[in-house]
Amino acid sequence: MLAHYTITDALLFILYGILLLVSGWYFNRRAQNTTDYFLGGQAMPVWMVAMSVLATSQSAATFLGGPDQGYRGNLTYLATNLGAFIAAFFVARFLIPRFYHFKVFTVYELLQTRFGARAKQQAGLMYLFGRVFASGARLYMAALAVAMILFGDIAPSSVITATVIISVIGLLYSIYGGIRTVIYSDVIQAFTYIGAAIAVIVALLVAIPADLSDIIATLQQPGPGEASKLTLLDGRMDFSPSGVFTLTSVFTGFVLLNIAAFGLDQDMTQRVLTCRNAQEGAKAMLWSVVMVIPVMLLFIVIGLLLYIYYQQPTLMATNTGAPVPQFAGEPVTIFMYYVLTDLPAGLKGLVTIGILAAALSTLNSGLNSMSSVLIQDLYRPWKARQEQQTDEQHFVNASRLAMALVALALASMACLCYYWQQYSDTPLLQFALGVMVFSYSGLLGVYFITLFTQRGSPASVTAALLSGFIIPLLLQPYVMSWYLPEAWQISLGFTWQLVIGTLVATLVCAAVRQPACAPEFRAETQ
Repeated sequence: MLAHYTITDALLFILYGILLLVSGWYFNRRAQNTTDYFLGGQAMPVWMVAMSVLATSQSAATFLGGPDQGYRGNLTYLATNLGAFIAAFFVARFLIPRFYHFKVFTVYELLQTRFGARAKQQAGLMYLFGRVFASGARLYMAALAVAMILFGDIAPSSVITATVIISVIGLLYSIYGGIRTVIYSDVIQAFTYIGAAIAVIVALLVAIPADLSDIIATLQQPGPGEASKLTLLDGRMDFSPSGVFTLTSVFTGFVLLNIAAFGLDQDMTQRVLTCRNAQEGAKAMLWSVVMVIPVMLLFIVIGLLLYIYYQQPTLMATNTGAPVPQFAGEPVTIFMYYVLTDLPAGLKGLVTIGILAAALSTLNSGLNSMSSVLIQDLYRPWKARQEQQTDEQHFVNASRLAMALVALALASMACLCYYWQQYSDTPLLQFALGVMVFSYSGLLGVYFITLFTQRGSPASVTAALLSGFIIPLLLQPYVMSWYLPEAWQISLGFTWQLVIGTLVATLVCAAVRQPACAPEFRAETQ
């Protein structure tokens, strides 16, 4: 299965394996308590936390889907960072100070102050449900790529084997040392896959027989009647999946998506909670948004250069047209087609390592964050109700077991996504972004009511979380066909599904007036 790799590729694999072993041994220091295991003792440096948030957000979906967006579209995906900046300032102002003020382990503990333990547990369960979908989808994308490269096919057995390989490596690397190990690992993996992206760009620039000015001119004017590939801002009013990167969508759905990602998703918010105080946590999050822009641009540039490479035969001095990107009879992204067919010898191993690094950075994050919710929001309260005296080491050991169970759940979801994504025929990047809508909608509605009103109750929180899941589900085209005639069916982009789901969840949560809550909850926190 490794016949198409060169000696250089094999050496890169060996060096990467040594790097994982050495760094894993060095950073996996024994966590003494759950504060160490889940919050790193709240002593992590700002720059390292920012890199970890970057690595978590830029998963294998970006590694594979970013080039596809550049090849088929333009630069408008970069504009989504405008929404990310608005969301980051919102989270820094309204959420992070409260997280530190109440000394929470998970973001869902904040709801306990307003609505009691039941609301915290329900929100945690909704996060776990959504994160299994999202992290499982990202794991699937990485496994798909690794299966194509390692095994030469994308048969179910190959994809399942690749999923197991990635899951086992991620679990072994992060199960011992907790979040501190995950953050150190994220930094290493981020540098690894960014380096792989830069190497691919250099290879394409060398392969294209034209100078940079000619490439830019061609991207600005691809051909008669074709829009510029360098368009950054899209002012169209398009509510379909093809319009998810328009400015209207950026300032609505993407703002909500990023508020949920930065402030309500334990996967990324947990990193912010490892800083010394709220100010450092907010700074780390804002810096991560700044760093996302050049990294995201790298992967889109790969797609733009692939457009020149395959669809501009005049500039390439060839007569060949654009290929049909297929592998083993199945459609693949143009980036994977390039990796499998035209990538220069010696770089294939580096790209494989880059895909693994992107997958591991996201997988490790999900393992620890989901484990923290299982233990802190569900298992620890249960043990407290049993009135049993339990030391901290017990919870650390339980956290490791929970992490193994999470790895199994994510691997199973990745295998399910193999069939789901092919059936829905959704582009990889939109598929990865869209799956979190099912849990984000309800969480956003509940937290908006929690932060800015005195309304809501434990019962309305439950109803809001459920409605936030049901509404986006009913808006899926393959579900809509079950209950609506064809003439009434519409196709909405995932950002608009999030807007509608959040609006409904907010109204449902506000339907009941809030009982008395802790007086310090609404006090200004510093």
